[in-house]
Amino acid sequence: MNEIYFAGGCFWGTEHFFKQVKGVIETEVGYANGHTENPTYEEVYTDTTGYAETVRVVYDPAVTDLEFLVNMFFKAIDPTSLNRQGHDVGTRYRTGIYYTDEAQLPIINKVYAEEQARHREPLAVEKLPLKNFHVAEERHQDYLDKNPDGYCHLPLALFEYARKAGR
Repeated sequence: MNEIYFAGGCFWGTEHFFKQVKGVIETEVGYANGHTENPTYEEVYTDTTGYAETVRVVYDPAVTDLEFLVNMFFKAIDPTSLNRQGHDVGTRYRTGIYYTDEAQLPIINKVYAEEQARHREPLAVEKLPLKNFHVAEERHQDYLDKNPDGYCHLPLALFEYARKAGR
């Protein structure tokens, strides 16, 4: 199994989106690339910790691949929006792709360049090595499964798209 980390605004919707994708084995929400120890949701919410709401995506490379997942990520975000996705505003909602293996970077760069070619404005998506990741509180894990009518910045049609998308 391989893993990649995506920050796509509020992690509730981003996690639910990737859970629909064939080949994704596991997801987990948390806080990535900040500068404090053991952050809580309440601390991250202040935008003083440097963390981004992020989803750890574990996938089976025999079923799906990194290029497909990064392309899917770009379908779920506004890549030119800095520190904002939907109604959610703040550095904790910035977008990013955080990798754990340098071998992932050429694939990420390829898809990133293809996405940049579709926009006049520069992309506001970070491409960085994963510095740290702290698992979010249990109440945030699988949030939209537990709260089907809960808040989500992503349109419901996007979840259906992810379910039907194939490699």
